[in-house]
Amino acid sequence: MDIDVRKVAMLSRIRLTDDEAAELGPQLSNIIGYVEQLSAVNTDGVEPIAHPHDIAMPQRVDAVTNSNRRDALQASAPKTESGLYVVPKVIE
Repeated sequence: MDIDVRKVAMLSRIRLTDDEAAELGPQLSNIIGYVEQLSAVNTDGVEPIAHPHDIAMPQRVDAVTNSNRRDALQASAPKTESGLYVVPKVIE
């Protein structure tokens, strides 16, 4: 399993010490074992759900809450043109 831990670490661009790899080996085996255990559960006839509780999420009205304040916000700018900020050219 140590080789697998090192391969996963390399693919993830994670540097591991020998002690860290030795510690992570059994943890990774436990995770893989748990996923295999979940895969063995019979889910025939079970509909997929997005939420564990059968509740409707409250919806808010899709309405504009702030007005167009572009002119007020650009009032303090040194120079604007057609609603855009004009800045000095920095690349020749």
